[in-house]
Amino acid sequence: MKGTKESQRIYKMVMCGVLTALAMIFSYIESVIRIPLPIPGIKLGVPNIAIITVLYVVGTKEAITVNFIRISLTALLFGNINSFLFSMAGAILSMLTMIILKKINFFSTVGVSVAGGVMHNFGQIIAAAFIMGSSAILYYLPVLIITGTVTGAIIGAVAALVAERVKRQAEKNL
Repeated sequence: MKGTKESQRIYKMVMCGVLTALAMIFSYIESVIRIPLPIPGIKLGVPNIAIITVLYVVGTKEAITVNFIRISLTALLFGNINSFLFSMAGAILSMLTMIILKKINFFSTVGVSVAGGVMHNFGQIIAAAFIMGSSAILYYLPVLIITGTVTGAIIGAVAALVAERVKRQAEKNL
């Protein structure tokens, strides 16, 4: 990305704002529209398109910040303390995994997203077991690993296209 340091700083700030808003919109849509599956609680993770785009286009610190803001505001506006705790537990494991895999630079955006989706579900199950005081919820983990893999692949493919498009547009404009 070319341009002055000031234009790059402004670009990063604007991208973070736009992608935070987009993630919030996607979160709202996911909270309103339920997927008609016999398994409760499964979501596509569409807000992660924005989070992965921030990770690949803007940077690691910014992706962590945008994700934290999105989770906090989503819980405040559309959820409750439990939704905040579950989302945060999933996000912490997911972000750490995605950051490490991206830095290794071995996996594609899709691979990073799949790992993030699976770890997000794993983090939520750990939080649920802790909050409920029961390990019985762990039986739900195989289903969530499968859905995290499928949805992570879809979200990763879309995020890769979005990130590439945003990068190309930034190179033209900066």
